[in-house]
Amino acid sequence: MEPNPVIISATARQTASLIFLHGLGDTGHGWISTIAAIRGPHVKVICPTASTMPVTLNAGFRMPSWFDLRTLDATAPEDEEGIVRATSLVHGLIADEVKSGIPPNRVLLGGFSQGGALALHAALTYQEPLAGVMSLSCWLPRHSHFPGAVKAPKELPIFQAHGDCDPVVPFKWGQMTASFLKTFMKNVEFTSYQGLTHSSTEAELKDMKAFIERTLPAVK
Repeated sequence: MEPNPVIISATARQTASLIFLHGLGDTGHGWISTIAAIRGPHVKVICPTASTMPVTLNAGFRMPSWFDLRTLDATAPEDEEGIVRATSLVHGLIADEVKSGIPPNRVLLGGFSQGGALALHAALTYQEPLAGVMSLSCWLPRHSHFPGAVKAPKELPIFQAHGDCDPVVPFKWGQMTASFLKTFMKNVEFTSYQGLTHSSTEAELKDMKAFIERTLPAVK
């Protein structure tokens, strides 16, 4: 996480924080205005940018990436070390919010694609109860370590979303991830979007907005 996170402050008294992680090759700027438009005025938005590194999947080209992606094959070996390292960076961002006076259950994690995978992994391995996690068009990294690696309460709200025409992260991966999560987590919502490729849509943003309102309600 080399460059400073892009931040949009709460427009009212801040009582909650939303940390959103971009996909491969993107930056924090890619999502910040979209997320800021669907959160309440009491929510601060933090969109960090991943460090630039060579990515095996893209012939070793350097780009912002949370961890190395070796292949998009469900059974292939993963960059476990990189995933664990990126997870501790996310846990560090949560800790910063907690230090500033926002309790963990008022911190919501989210992400798209590789960022969604990392958000899901970071939320499941965080010991304190978080507000929830939004995982868009993604999968669960290091899935063979679960449910053993879970430190989160089983009630953690999980909103998972996936387009059924995704050519990058197959829709089947999203379905399999949701089915797997449901075997050990109690609060998994999986929503699919017809005709959606590897991107977002108004319908998805509307569902995300509802999830944010539910998990980070305004505090009187």
